[in-house]
Amino acid sequence: METLTNIVQTITGMGASAVLPIIITLLGLFFRMKLGEALKSGLTVGVGFIGLTLVVNLLNDSLTPAVDYYGEIGSGFTIMDIGWPAVGAASWMAPFAALAIPIGLFLNILMVRLKWTKTLNVDIWNYMHFLVPGALAYYIFNNFFIGLGVTIVLSVAALIIGDKIAPKWQEYYGLEDTTCTTIIHTGWTLPVANLLNKIIDFIPGLNKLDVSLEGVNKRIGVLGEPVVIGAIVGLILGLLTKQPVTTVVPMAMGIAGVMVLMPRVVGVLMDGLSPIGKYAKDYMTKQMGEESDLNIGMDLALGLGDPTTITTTVISIPLIMLAALVLPGIKMFPVGLLMSVTYISVMTVLSSKGNLLRSIITTVIFGVIVMYLGGYVAPGATEFLTRAGVELKGQGTDFVLTGPWSVLTYFISTLFK
Repeated sequence: METLTNIVQTITGMGASAVLPIIITLLGLFFRMKLGEALKSGLTVGVGFIGLTLVVNLLNDSLTPAVDYYGEIGSGFTIMDIGWPAVGAASWMAPFAALAIPIGLFLNILMVRLKWTKTLNVDIWNYMHFLVPGALAYYIFNNFFIGLGVTIVLSVAALIIGDKIAPKWQEYYGLEDTTCTTIIHTGWTLPVANLLNKIIDFIPGLNKLDVSLEGVNKRIGVLGEPVVIGAIVGLILGLLTKQPVTTVVPMAMGIAGVMVLMPRVVGVLMDGLSPIGKYAKDYMTKQMGEESDLNIGMDLALGLGDPTTITTTVISIPLIMLAALVLPGIKMFPVGLLMSVTYISVMTVLSSKGNLLRSIITTVIFGVIVMYLGGYVAPGATEFLTRAGVELKGQGTDFVLTGPWSVLTYFISTLFK
């Protein structure tokens, strides 16, 4: 088991940009693509993810001065928000971790063959989102089968949810033949955003406001262009956090660059995925004797190319930091959470159908909910992390551990302790 765990960790540890070319090439060959075509698709998808990573890092670097500024103000918080990379690595310490991917893939293929799902999940590096709640359950209940069971149930749930959201996902983001299987967002962020939008529907005045980037662009001309909006947001954020001019200008240019580059790198990624989707549908149609609408399950990072998503991100981040400072009872400063706002925005924008105002409101409120829940599950999260070998000074928590399945697992554990 340890050898298998090491092999799986080595493969997934290479990151999406290294793992994806291999998976996509093998999928292409399985779906009867020529070797050259399959290899080209795999490499193109890998290059797309490299570009995506570079642009996300540019966004994080551009926002770092503002985050550091607010972080110094919020240095008195008692719970450490350690971020998903550390939590994800800790989840692989669970003894069943090596079984998660092969069992999950087997069940996925079986469900596709039996027509129980239309989603083929190739997002194996994000099995972390199944493993983290499973590892939490294992460490607080000391039960191998409970931990593995939680992990497998979530891997199946991701397929069912992927089927359900595929039409809306493809329509809004224009990502044909794909769906999202990042369950921490499809099964947590999106349902909360949907609920918040239904509440907004009952608020007079607010329910009538439909603020889109296209509408803003028509009303204020060049000032509504994504590149200009990015520069303005960076400029305002730099001034609000009292940065010197030598920092404000790079912040503004960095965010403006993200607004322009993100849609283009996602376009490169889709250039590699599109042929796979076509061959997959043709193959499944031949195998099943009828027209198939199989969808490739992917990371929600595919949605980052939408300008409204990036605009929502850069406006919501300082608002979430401000909420952490002024709202009572919040015990964690959202350093790790801020790394996830980019991805949270993908789902809030999808739920809001591109309404910028609603997207910002739902993103900020969701961030506040996460901060409170992060404090609640911190004792269980700390037990999981320390037993998995993560050295902590005091208590630690993370956004991934605030999903309803993790909160429920921790709540049940408190009833037995």
